[in-house]
Amino acid sequence: MTPVADSSGAAGPPDVEIVIPVRNEQHDVAPSVRRLHAHLAVRFPFPTVITIADNGSTDDTWAIATELATQLPGVHAVRLELPGRGRALKTVWSRSDAEVLAYMDVDLSTDLNALLPLVAPLLSGHSDLAIGTRLGRGARVARGPRREMISRGYNLLLHAALRTGFSDAQCGFKAITRSAADRLLPLVEDTGWFFDTELLVLAERSGLRIHEVPVDWVDDLDSRVHLLATAWGDLRGVLRLRSGLARHEIALPQLTEHRLAGTAGIRP
Repeated sequence: MTPVADSSGAAGPPDVEIVIPVRNEQHDVAPSVRRLHAHLAVRFPFPTVITIADNGSTDDTWAIATELATQLPGVHAVRLELPGRGRALKTVWSRSDAEVLAYMDVDLSTDLNALLPLVAPLLSGHSDLAIGTRLGRGARVARGPRREMISRGYNLLLHAALRTGFSDAQCGFKAITRSAADRLLPLVEDTGWFFDTELLVLAERSGLRIHEVPVDWVDDLDSRVHLLATAWGDLRGVLRLRSGLARHEIALPQLTEHRLAGTAGIRP
């Protein structure tokens, strides 16, 4: 992993680290990072850093990311030679010293006003993970019927095959506490798009509390996601996870007691 330090010179760990995974996003990375950076400066009360995680770009994404890291205080850039959103998140989160680890898609499809409700329950000690949901009551979503059908069908599959309780596994807007990440990330095998689902299922099975935030979400018409390839990868992931859990091949940590007992030092 190739890191580029930010230009802030700030001392001490941040409360929140937001990772933006990117691959061949030369047109979106600069305007999106600048927009997020401006939002944090005006609307977000917690010390936060942004990390651009380039995973295998072959265009000018990495050059733009390094330039942003030198220009904007509190912005980092890291480069992984191998592709994979899950790989990028796992690598950066595993090395972070922030209290809360978050990520969002580079297209910023989710309205940034949902960021504070996403991380506040984790900083207060109320919850262990938080997810944006496009399928919960109160969400406002603008996207085509095909993507809507695929999203709802996938989450129905999760409910049937893995008895999940969360409503939206795939929304690119999530956060996790440092302590929960330390215990769950070593168990997550997927390095691609199924990473989110696997992390959530393992968290739920371990007794952790998942907070859901209804979001305003607008579909990115220039999305790089290949729906059929992603759907096939997700299906294989569901089958692998279902088999591993049924055969007790996944050593789930019992984290409920840890969460209830380990709240010392959490901010009010």
